[in-house]
Amino acid sequence: MRKCWRNNGLTLTLLLMFAICWSAQVVAGRLKLNDERRINHQAPLTLTEYVASGEFWSATGENWESEFLQMFFFIWLSAFLYQKGSPESNDPDHPEQERIESALSAAQRRRAPWPVRRGGWVCRVYAHSLSLAFLALFIISFAVHVVHGARNMTDERIARGDAPVTALEYLATSRMWFESMQNWQSEFLSVAAMVYFAVYLREKGSPESKRVASAHDEHH
Repeated sequence: MRKCWRNNGLTLTLLLMFAICWSAQVVAGRLKLNDERRINHQAPLTLTEYVASGEFWSATGENWESEFLQMFFFIWLSAFLYQKGSPESNDPDHPEQERIESALSAAQRRRAPWPVRRGGWVCRVYAHSLSLAFLALFIISFAVHVVHGARNMTDERIARGDAPVTALEYLATSRMWFESMQNWQSEFLSVAAMVYFAVYLREKGSPESKRVASAHDEHH
């Protein structure tokens, strides 16, 4: 158990923080929605009803999609765009050329992941699997946002006596894109700030930071 924590402490701690915040979102979101329903003379939702509601999953998908989109673009763009001096970027003066699988020594090949040993198109896909994984998570989260956002809007419209909307109709609404863009812009701003601030600022002991004594124009 101790070894597991030592080797996975960062991931486990972040997942615990995620679970705490997501639980707090459930509690606060239900209270907010029930306050609105009370004003409109509607019955409050139970905790189970709220977790199954379109509002909860729409808000969840809306936030997840922005995070995964941010990570996809950051990983992809950092493969060929640079910020001199940032530990989040390759060095533009000395771009790294990763050795292809055919150039590996016998010892390196034995330790390499299976797709690298397999070679061919499997290795080529694996070479971009990190960005592809985040792109897939973005697409899934975006779909969750659209489908449940349509459910949430439909519930509101039916309460007013209006016609429901489909997911495609919701996709064309300004409301849907406002919900997305207010999150997307903040994610790209935060990543840009991290890439640039890391050139001049330090956090001792963090792999996301250069050494404290490193010159500003140096990389790791």
